[in-house]
Amino acid sequence: MSVDAITSESKSKMEKAVAVLQDELKGFRTGRASTALVDNIKVDYYGTLTPIKQLASLATPQADAIMIKPFDAGALQGIEKAIKSSDLSIAPIIEGKFIRLSIPPLSEERRKQLVNQAKQTGENAKVSVRNVRRDANKHLEKEEKDSIITEDDLKGGKKHMDDLTKSYVEKVDHMVKHKSDEILLD
Repeated sequence: MSVDAITSESKSKMEKAVAVLQDELKGFRTGRASTALVDNIKVDYYGTLTPIKQLASLATPQADAIMIKPFDAGALQGIEKAIKSSDLSIAPIIEGKFIRLSIPPLSEERRKQLVNQAKQTGENAKVSVRNVRRDANKHLEKEEKDSIITEDDLKGGKKHMDDLTKSYVEKVDHMVKHKSDEILLD
């Protein structure tokens, strides 16, 4: 496998790690309501765990409320149960065919906890990116040992992997800082 192929594959894996982080950060509460808070909640729908966004329309009619309207009225109880058992710590209120989630304002202590969780999530993403670099470097070393690439190619490939890793770690840091600022300032 060529150096370009290895770095291209590694870049793709690093992109995926950053995309996973982005999805996870969407679920962190800020001071205002966001449908992303409930996007990842899975509901037991006729024996199958199904994401809530596939079972209902989600809306934020006010800055402090999320409205959930199930497509199937039979899913209402399952959605309520899934929200209660999630780590949101928000009690769902059933209003006819809707479920309302009132988002309470965050205390200073809770904001700091959320920032710490966001930083931990970012650290996990950085570990994933660094693992991709380690695997790519091992692959490059193996290719050089098998005389498929030259020693200069190995050095160049490792340098390119280090630069790539640095840029993705900076992206992760930027995303976590942005989310932390959003949590603390809202």
